[in-house]
Order: sequence, then C-alpha cells, then structure tokens
Amino acid sequence: MSTDTPGIDPLQALRAPRDPACDVFLTGPVFLDIIFTGLDSAPVRGTESWARGMGSSPGGVANMATALARLGLRTSLAAAFGDDHYGEYCWDALEQGEGIDLSMSHTVPGWHSPVTVSMAYEGERTMVSHGHEAPAPAGTAAPAGAPASTGAPAPTGTAAPTGATASTGAAAPAGAPASTGAPAPAFPRCPPRARAAIASLAPGRSEPWVATAARNGALIFADVGWDETGRWDLDALPDLAHCEAFLPNAEEAMRYTRTDCPRAAAHALAERVPLAVVTLGAEGAYAVDGRTGAAAAVPAIEVEALDPTGAGDVFVAGFVTGTLADWPLADRLAFAGLTAALSVQEFGGSLSAPGWAEIAAWWQLIRTCASQDPAALERYAFLDDLLPTTARAWPLRRAVPTIGFRQ
Repeated sequence: MSTDTPGIDPLQALRAPRDPACDVFLTGPVFLDIIFTGLDSAPVRGTESWARGMGSSPGGVANMATALARLGLRTSLAAAFGDDHYGEYCWDALEQGEGIDLSMSHTVPGWHSPVTVSMAYEGERTMVSHGHEAPAPAGTAAPAGAPASTGAPAPTGTAAPTGATASTGAAAPAGAPASTGAPAPAFPRCPPRARAAIASLAPGRSEPWVATAARNGALIFADVGWDETGRWDLDALPDLAHCEAFLPNAEEAMRYTRTDCPRAAAHALAERVPLAVVTLGAEGAYAVDGRTGAAAAVPAIEVEALDPTGAGDVFVAGFVTGTLADWPLADRLAFAGLTAALSVQEFGGSLSAPGWAEIAAWWQLIRTCASQDPAALERYAFLDDLLPTTARAWPLRRAVPTIGFRQ
C-alpha cells in the first residue's frame, strides 16, 4: 500500500521509554482471501460467471491487524500459518508488507491455509470458506472446560458500522448466526505486554490470555458474534469482566440487554464495562463512558459502498487508535466511522483498510466540496492536528495484491 504520509504516529506524544514495545496484540485464524469483483449479479446455479476483477490478500484476523498497523499502531499478531504457498504469502504480506510483528505466530507443517472466496456485487458479498483445524503449538493445551476444537478457522471480525455481524462484517438477517466457526487457537498462554489487546467473545468460552493481558496492563477491546444458543446472557461472556470497551452492533446490544433501543442498550452495557460502543448502521454509532456517564453520538458518513468486507475491523481499529491516543469520545467515534466509510469504498478486507494517506486525501477533498455542511465538517476538525497540510489527490489508486508473480 503506497503512502505519502510516512511516519504518522498517533501515540507519539504519549510514548515513554518504559512503555510496552507493542501497542496492540491480537490472535485468531488467518485466511487467504480471494476476492472476485465486477460481478453484475449473484452467480446463478448451473451457469458460469466471469468477474472483471480479482485480488488476493490475507484475511480473517489479518483484516484487523492490517487496519491497526496502517493507522500507525505497533501491532503483534499470534496466528497459525500453513506451510503451503498461501501461508508463506500471507506471512510475507503481513510481516514485510504491513510491518506486523509475527514473533508469536508459528508455521504448522503439513497444514494447509484456510481459504475464503468472496464475491462482491450490489454493495454486498457472498463468501465460501474452507479450512481445517490448526493443531496447537507443541506444549500447549486447551484451557479446562474449553471445547475440544481450539483452532478451527472462522472469519473473524468486529462490530461493523453498517449493522454488520461481529464475525465477518457482513450484514446478517435477523435471527441468522454470525459465524459457524469454532474458537480461536489456545495459544498464546503468555501474550506480550501491550497497551491494548483485541478479543472476540463467545458464550461459554473464556480465553486465559485475555485475563493475563489485562493483568499486565493491556486495555481489552472486545466484539461479539451472534449467539447461536439464543440465550443472549452477558454472564455467559466471562471475559467481559476484563474489558475496557465492548463494541457490539445494535441488534446484538439490544438482545444482550433486553432493551428495544440501541442507546438504552449502550447505557445498560456501560454498567458492565467502562466503555460501551454500539454501532447503528446508517445512523452511525453511539457510545457511553461508564466511568463518567458521558455519551456521544456521531452520524455515519454517506458513501457508495462497494464491499463491506472488513468494515467492522476497521471501525474497531479506528476506535482503538483514538482511545490509546486519549482523544475525546466523540472524536474516537468520528474517526472510527470515517475509516470504516473509506474502507467500504474499496474491495476486499485487508486490501481496503485505509492508512493516513487515504484519510489525508479525503480530508483535503471534502473541505473543497461546496455542498458540505460546515457544521458537519467541524466534527472532523481534529484531523487538522494529525494530518500534513498537503496530500495526494482523491481517490487514491491502490495496487491489488495477488499471488503467483515471480520477481
């Protein structure tokens, strides 16, 4: 990903010699995503469809890791990688291409990388995935009471700003499960010291590394998927007790709190966690600070969405960035919504995660539009203190990564 704004560090003013080397730690399955674009309609049974475009990139938890790294956060990822060409490509793309620390990741001999094929059309996408459970690293075991399967690949993600499910960022119909995957791997037992960590909660499951990370000073940010048990019981999410922030979408928040209003749900959740953030689809997002009682609402940015893949991951990455940088709550919501809005205008998950070049270009362009409401622009005035005075013209043109080209 090219950029003309190198070196932007949103935490520069806060860094001290004894701070953790890692800003954000996360773990989960990495997929190879193959994205077909330029489809005029959904594939029809018994016919062959041709796509006008295609890209390949690391997916799954790599969407979140990439979004964090592109916003200037020092990101550490613990994941299993296959020892096939796909795994080698994903490792290189994340470590060399995005600067993500993979020192806690490992390659599994004889295990092939999980793959997702995504077809984007009409602003939505359809996915087909395949993969097998990754063996845990030697010397590790699942925690007591954990399901037998500890590494089955499943697309991972977060509460999306467009009403998307927590698992994949795709809009799910009411009552539909967000994901059918099993929990993430049991490693690492000893996560690195970090400013923050991101976890995905699931009913009845506790990840020991979450409590360890919290004890070591990390702020835990968590999303949640669709509760396939149908119980929607907050007490069934034991790791919620360790969380700094909980970021469900509106449907999830209302079901867990037995409320009929997303804002009421946010206030109810703020009694359980210091920060409750509820995404409201086209209405933006609403957040409540449980410590002070302060609340903030920020409307969504209207854009033409090409592909919602990874939008939820980008939203959380933006909110984590603003929280670690100690921005006001409303600025955090605005920034998270902006980054998510930029991402849905591109195809793919990690491919679409914006960096500071995209943010700077958007801010430069939007201020020249005569139709813009000055009051709405004022919502993003905090960007002036972060961005350079000049930026590339919008829209930017990204290279589309793929596999197979020889040097």
